[in-house]
Amino acid sequence: MPDPVGDALELVTAWAGRPVTATVIKGGLSHHIARLDSADGERWILRVLDPRIAATGLGIPLEQEIDNTVRAASTGVGARVVRVLPGAVLLEYIEGTTLDGPAVGSMIGEIAAACRRLHAGPRFVNDFSIFRKLGELRELCRSRGLAPPPGYDDVTPVAADIEAALARRPLPSVPCHNDLLAENLIATREGVRIVDYQLSGNNDPCFELGDIAAEADFDPGQVARLTRAYFGDDELLPRVRLNLIMSNLTWTLWFVVHQGLVRDRAHPDFDYTAEAADKFAQAVRDVEDPAFGRLIDLAGGRTPRTS
Repeated sequence: MPDPVGDALELVTAWAGRPVTATVIKGGLSHHIARLDSADGERWILRVLDPRIAATGLGIPLEQEIDNTVRAASTGVGARVVRVLPGAVLLEYIEGTTLDGPAVGSMIGEIAAACRRLHAGPRFVNDFSIFRKLGELRELCRSRGLAPPPGYDDVTPVAADIEAALARRPLPSVPCHNDLLAENLIATREGVRIVDYQLSGNNDPCFELGDIAAEADFDPGQVARLTRAYFGDDELLPRVRLNLIMSNLTWTLWFVVHQGLVRDRAHPDFDYTAEAADKFAQAVRDVEDPAFGRLIDLAGGRTPRTS
């Protein structure tokens, strides 16, 4: 069996000039992640990349991810790139606590501050649109015969309505992470750090907030708190809530594609099908909410419709 971490470890050991041991850890759902410890106490994180992740649209190309990681590091938010290896990248080890869903809800202010710091930094080398990503993943599902959850195609037309509403009052794009599940946030004494730039790109900051809210399953009150913590008021709350829906709708297909094409890799025991079904159920819940039409109107600057 191939041992991608072991192969990369040999390269790190040769570079370090001293013994290095690896401890495989739970990182993202796509790549192999290991903590490396040298005999004299130095520590790093090793990310060994599966090239099929970028090839299937589940991540950006490795060279873009590395460039964006370097740019994020310059803000003090992302991990520093220590060394680039063939098919892998060696990163600074960040001392801190990896967050979970409840922790995200209790650290809204700190997370908003980290996002503002990242978004104010150097622009990334690529752009990202959740609407284009949805189209890419839908086409991939069609071409490879991958079935989304039942009823998915009946709901996706709302994406065009959301895109049209947001386009009426566009925001300047900023360098966004675009995949801020709890495990990509690390609480340190200096503040929240953000890791894993697999889907990074310049994007609407309201998608960043909506994605955080979707991944942590925020209730409307928590979404409002996050919006206020970032922007200072509620004016863009409808835009954030619509992006929350787009996060769940699009990443439903991310899990469908992962299950169908690369499920045998880093986390073969993860239930991607169940995760896709859960995200789709949350999207349906919000689209069927009577408030959905009002969000469309408000985000687009129109007078809210009455029922």
